[in-house]
Amino acid sequence: MTLQQEIVGNAMQMAVCSLKPGQTVYCEAGKFLFKTANVTMETRLSGPSTQGQPSGGSGGGMGGMLRQAMGTAMQVGQRALAGESLAFQYFTSTGGEGTVGFAGVLPGEMRALELDGTRAWFAEKDAFVAAESTVEFGIAFQGGKTGRSGGEGFILEKFTGRGTVIICGAGNFIDLNPADFGGRIEVDTGCIVAFEEGIQYGVQRIGGLNRQGLMNAVFGGEGLSLATLEGNGRVILQSLTIEGLANALKKAQGGDKQGPTGGLFSTNAG
Repeated sequence: MTLQQEIVGNAMQMAVCSLKPGQTVYCEAGKFLFKTANVTMETRLSGPSTQGQPSGGSGGGMGGMLRQAMGTAMQVGQRALAGESLAFQYFTSTGGEGTVGFAGVLPGEMRALELDGTRAWFAEKDAFVAAESTVEFGIAFQGGKTGRSGGEGFILEKFTGRGTVIICGAGNFIDLNPADFGGRIEVDTGCIVAFEEGIQYGVQRIGGLNRQGLMNAVFGGEGLSLATLEGNGRVILQSLTIEGLANALKKAQGGDKQGPTGGLFSTNAG
């Protein structure tokens, strides 16, 4: 069943999902807003199964239960390492059609991605809002060197399967395809929201270890690195970075200590 959803609002958008009888959608803990009375809510540590149903069954006897417990523990461990919510909330409509609403945690846009089973999607940490139970949520680990120098960490959310997944970001979104720009674009590491499988993600140093390279790093506001996105596929970028928002709030509260330089002088630890 296709998930019927509508994204409403402007500066702080919401996703309002209409569930058919028996249809299930799940979200990261903390993203739920409201529901109708005929929609049940259940919190579980396990993610959805590859068959599209929450993995809560006990088939396969003792061995099956053990494998299920180990699989759940591995999922929880990966999410804990990634700094993600440890649990998911599942919503199922009973006794007719139901409605459930979700939202992100930052002022910005939301986007519904339709997965057809041929390509996975990757997203930044905390971008996930909600998805159909036919969409599998996972954690993807970028190469250690790439991730540590990228500013966003080396952990990405990964979505596979078929169905609708709803993501969020800060500010406004822009959709790009690197193939339309010579096959490669270079991006502030905090501006990436999501990209399709097939896009190659990397991190490069801004300039060399020379005068201009040091000027870029110290005074340019970008630090030492830029993210690179190469290939042919859809890329979603956001206009507001979390670091930029945090620094603006610090400045408004009189706590900005980085002065007019930005770059390596940024006091934001995130």
